Amino acid sequence: MTTGVSKVVATDTALELIDTIKNKHGPVMFHQSGGCCDGSSPMCYALGDIMIGDSDVWLGDIGDAPFYMSKAQYEYWQYTQLIIDVVPGRGGMFSLEGPEGLRFLTRSRIFTDEERRELGL
Repeated sequence: MTTGVSKVVATDTALELIDTIKNKHGPVMFHQSGGCCDGSSPMCYALGDIMIGDSDVWLGDIGDAPFYMSKAQYEYWQYTQLIIDVVPGRGGMFSLEGPEGLRFLTRSRIFTDEERRELGL
């Protein structure tokens, strides 16, 4: 089902950082597992550096980078739009933005009734 509603979007600041990272590392991808520590933040990897499987859900692309979330975590977040932003600080140990002195952060907003209907929720 194709809708006009995006499950994941990025702020202009996040898109600028994604471009910076892509210029240094090539194509990238995101994964948010919902685990403890680093896993609760969106992690940016070189495209293909982590295996995506049946336990992951593709939410869309941000800055031409696919964004995945673990199915278990998606169960909690499915009624919200994820808004990927950037704040000062150290990112996850394995996330590519770490050396930039910035980290990706997930903000969210609850979908409206109309958006939920459009998404089939």
